[in-house]
Amino acid sequence: MKVLLLLISGALVNNVVLSRFLGLCSFVGVSKKKDTSTGMGGAVIFTIFLATILASVVYACILKPLGIDYLQTIVFILLIASLVQFIEMFMKKSMPSLHAALGIFLPLITTNCAVLGVALDNVQKEYNFIEGLAWGVGTAVGYAIAIVILAGIRERCEENDIPKYFQGLPIVLISAGLMAIAFTGFSGMIT
Repeated sequence: MKVLLLLISGALVNNVVLSRFLGLCSFVGVSKKKDTSTGMGGAVIFTIFLATILASVVYACILKPLGIDYLQTIVFILLIASLVQFIEMFMKKSMPSLHAALGIFLPLITTNCAVLGVALDNVQKEYNFIEGLAWGVGTAVGYAIAIVILAGIRERCEENDIPKYFQGLPIVLISAGLMAIAFTGFSGMIT
């Protein structure tokens, strides 16, 4: 039951982008088209899934037993950076069109604080491996949901007559703010 609650909480209630404001760079930068947003959401899900596993294993088997858990942030950043490099090489080889569409934002997953936030959350909240994986997957799915919804809104905004001073980034930030307000409706679901 706790695993299901962590999944729902990570995706909806404590949405990493809309309630915690982590990962905003790629959220705003890649959300122009639904196809690109879906690809980025998939890449973030895959990255967070693998990063959660690696960070859990490294923390439980190396950092904590050696008493060097104070190095967790640095070690997690290095793990995530290495992982993203492998993912980028894989995507460049197997999915060149998606790799080209994501452009600079794919390497930016390395600095996406949502990925690091999940790894640190799992340690700070003392989740076991399964709970940490559920939290990570829920968080990643929440990111993907948010970026795809924003892409849909942005595509619709392009078809409409937006006042000059609201075009571009202002309407994107207003849309994201309204999405954040809408997602607060989920806050009573899980305590």
